[in-house]
Amino acid sequence: MKTLLALAASVFSYALMQTTVVPAVGLLQRELDTTPGWASWIISGFLLSSAVLTPLFGRMGDLYGKRRVLLAVLITYFAGMAGAVAAQDIGQLIAARIVQGVALAAVPLSMAILRETMPRERMAFAFGLISGIVGVGAGVGLVVGGLLADHLSWRWLFGLGALLTLVSLVLVVRFVPESTHTAKGRLDLPGAVLLGAGLVSLLLALTQRQAWLGMAAVLFFVVLVLVERRKDDALIDLAELTDRPMLATHALAFLFGASSYFLYLGLPAYAQLEPGTSGVGFGATVTVSGLLMLPGTLILLPAGTAVGKLAERFGPRWPAVLGFAIAALGSVLLSLAHASVWEHLVFYTVVGAGSGLVMATLPKLIGDLVPLTRTGVANGLNNLARTVGGVVGSGLAAAVLSGGYTDAAFTTLFWLAAGTGVLGLAVAPFAVRHAGGREHERVQQARA
Repeated sequence: MKTLLALAASVFSYALMQTTVVPAVGLLQRELDTTPGWASWIISGFLLSSAVLTPLFGRMGDLYGKRRVLLAVLITYFAGMAGAVAAQDIGQLIAARIVQGVALAAVPLSMAILRETMPRERMAFAFGLISGIVGVGAGVGLVVGGLLADHLSWRWLFGLGALLTLVSLVLVVRFVPESTHTAKGRLDLPGAVLLGAGLVSLLLALTQRQAWLGMAAVLFFVVLVLVERRKDDALIDLAELTDRPMLATHALAFLFGASSYFLYLGLPAYAQLEPGTSGVGFGATVTVSGLLMLPGTLILLPAGTAVGKLAERFGPRWPAVLGFAIAALGSVLLSLAHASVWEHLVFYTVVGAGSGLVMATLPKLIGDLVPLTRTGVANGLNNLARTVGGVVGSGLAAAVLSGGYTDAAFTTLFWLAAGTGVLGLAVAPFAVRHAGGREHERVQQARA
């Protein structure tokens, strides 16, 4: 339990800072006397570095020891937090946020450590708890960010993150054991560079809407495939990506990331609008708009911990199927009725219950599909897929809202969330190797 506590603290320190800065972007723009375009990089820079660094540090954990690499991640994260506290202009703050992006690697590293240290009968519960904390931290971050932005200096946003990271460091040093399983081989730096270049080009193409960047991304990925197929210790195992269950699991992460950001951006924006002749909005403060989403994020934790029992009783594919079905249902309800505060509270809580099942199921599916020596990098790639999905979702949401904050625009966002949920529902059955998924799971555990 002490190991689980230490890992939970590490993941929470990252999860909180995913969204704590979101409500304060406008304040940071004013305080640092910058443009909206540069201010947006406070979030975009964090997402980009997270996408690039997570698979690399996941692989480093597999090769050199997951505890050792987790400590390096937390130390680097703390340095990024300290740099943000001391930042004097927007350039320094963006640089600090890019350094902070390394923290996403704490999630796959924690999952890999749990797979090594937890008894099999408690592994699903532990995965569910850690996954739930990722979602709960993001929801709490919206509220905390609003409170700090409304009442204190923006530097407290990062001071709080630095304090949480220090606590996490102490707990990991004391309670997380050294890794017992390490992979053989070398770190694939050419693969990491090509993957990073491709991801940066892709995410910039999506956020900046530049076609030439999209073509550059395709070129980098083609070269990556040509290089990786010749290596025995490749960062990207192409056999894993062509394996139908693994590909389906990464597709589920992508769809979940996109669906989440349709609602992350849509619900607070709707709540903060002043009610006019159209009747759209509640006139909520930044803090209150975050509080409206809090029940939907808090339910992630108990929902995630139910995955183990559901998988044991009905089979490993069904928690994901049920999770996407419930999330899609909540999004449909929001599409049909969202003019009242209670509808936002209740229907987003339904979405949260489904999201908790999905988030906890993904690392369990990964654990069933890969050997222990690739758990870190495989979970890293899955988190990468979710991050890219989030960027796509946020880009589409911005495009929908660019025509005006109308009821039709918000309804479109909620239908998009429902649509991605239905797609996830269709893909989820393919995320296990065959209908006898429980037998396959036992075989994989025996091999581990």
